[in-house]
Amino acid sequence: MTPRAADRARYDRATAHLDAPVAIVDLEAFDANAADLVRRAGGKPVRVASKSVRCRALLERVLARDGFAGIMSFTLDESLWLARAGFEDVLLAYPSADRAGFGELVRDPKLAAAVTVMVDDVAQLDLIDAARAGGTEEVRVCLELDTALHLFGGRIRVGARRSPLRTPADLAELARSVVRRPGFRLVGIMAYEGHVAGVGDAVSGRPLRSRAIRLMQSAARKELAERRAAVVRAVRAVAPDLEFVNGGGTGSVQHTAAEDAVTEIAAGSGLFVPRLFDNYTSFSGRPAALFAQPVVRRPGVGVVTVLGGGYPASGAAGPDRLPVPYLPEGLRYDPQEGPGEVQTPLLGSPADDLRIGDKVWFRHAKAGELCERFESLHLVEGDRVTATVPTYRGEGMTFL
Repeated sequence: MTPRAADRARYDRATAHLDAPVAIVDLEAFDANAADLVRRAGGKPVRVASKSVRCRALLERVLARDGFAGIMSFTLDESLWLARAGFEDVLLAYPSADRAGFGELVRDPKLAAAVTVMVDDVAQLDLIDAARAGGTEEVRVCLELDTALHLFGGRIRVGARRSPLRTPADLAELARSVVRRPGFRLVGIMAYEGHVAGVGDAVSGRPLRSRAIRLMQSAARKELAERRAAVVRAVRAVAPDLEFVNGGGTGSVQHTAAEDAVTEIAAGSGLFVPRLFDNYTSFSGRPAALFAQPVVRRPGVGVVTVLGGGYPASGAAGPDRLPVPYLPEGLRYDPQEGPGEVQTPLLGSPADDLRIGDKVWFRHAKAGELCERFESLHLVEGDRVTATVPTYRGEGMTFL
């Protein structure tokens, strides 16, 4: 029996009492992935990206481990919810226009102490001030650095379009604006190098593309390390008491941790290891989060149909954003249909061994987005479900 076949047997036994659709997290794999992130971080704390987990119980589990500290959230509403639940260090990774949320933040000492907001424009400070409505709590502020690699004099850009702040002078100027402004305290810098951390460099069947990605990422790491160090020096000249400099992402943990200027690493997807992380040479993890759909039809030889399954991930649309049939091994989509809203035909010889009601296990393309489809996650240890915990959606929270 192959390791994957053994996993399938375990998952089927663990969930035999549960009807599909169902989502699980293999805790042995989850914990092993967490340990690997800590190892690669080389002694620097790992801040957990909540968008890649979206389950409070699992956030609590990983933050109880040595080597993890703090959460990187994705909306202000989520940040306040987590802070109210007792999480004491929440860094909002994106600027917000949630006026009601800012009004609540500046009126509550507990929330103001726990939440740090992201800023890359003076207009965002103006929006927060306009939302104060008498609230007097000091707002903790983090500045975001644009990490994109510019080639050929800026004519080619590689990287996400995030912050407009690129140079040490850009960051220092906004830092001065924050420091001079009553009601704000500058505490951090964030720089997420998605073109390194979030792009696989070993694309199956594409050796030339893979080599080009590796060359790009090598150049990007060198350029960013030099620029990030200069930015940190410039900002610390304005705000000497800066508390943290955050960088990284699952795919670049060990590279970013090697920079002296960086004090903490952000990662989250590496806990679940979705399918987009199969194409990396820098690390390998164990798939920990899966979902199962039930076989409901047997249209012919070598074909079964499962209920639903059309759960595409965000990003530029393409085959890499689709979940993949994972267990049993050897199933594939019908190219004329793909994963459907209410049914998904699957082709391949393993289909002939599947009966009505059997489970087919899938891996989502991205990590936390799976939790937007399920109200709960069944936590598997060995061949048993040892706990069932709500996702954000299961707690009635849909932040985006």
